[in-house]
Amino acid sequence: MKNDIILAGVGGQGILTIATIIGDAAAKAGLYLKQAEVHGMSQRGGDVQSNLRLSTEPIYSDLIREGEADMIISMEPMEALRYVACLHQNGQVITSSTPFKNIPNYPDELSLMQELNALPNVTALPIEDMAKDGGFAKSANVVLLGMAARHLGVLSVEQLRESIARVFASKGETVVEANLQAFELGVKAAE
Repeated sequence: MKNDIILAGVGGQGILTIATIIGDAAAKAGLYLKQAEVHGMSQRGGDVQSNLRLSTEPIYSDLIREGEADMIISMEPMEALRYVACLHQNGQVITSSTPFKNIPNYPDELSLMQELNALPNVTALPIEDMAKDGGFAKSANVVLLGMAARHLGVLSVEQLRESIARVFASKGETVVEANLQAFELGVKAAE
């Protein structure tokens, strides 16, 4: 069993934290894992994308071939659309519905969402507002991970919860609890 995931967003949104949480859970579960990252020159506001491959069998490449991704997890709707060619026909798109307008010619929001919603398997929610309303505004990325959790067939929701606790443990119990609450909000919102 395998799961090939494209993580996408804008620098500073927490995409690499999502990759860390999934990677930690996969390692603890004894899965094979490969990851390749592309940073927008490692700057806040630049394009950030990561190929994350999980499998019960050995993986020989860290890159996902066009048309073979099982899922796109994106913190930004335009960034989700940027990688649609990588998605296989039954793949899932889990994304924030709130644009991060970091370029002057950002596409029309209505057209953007129509194009996104024309795809067969899309979950798009305003995760930033959800996180802010829940009292954990800095954890919108973990809300997004919660939305994607049931689609990560090689990992369980419980394994991801445990990983969140490990990844944020050094930041203290308050941060761990806020991120667990954010994750649960995303899990419930996607049901």
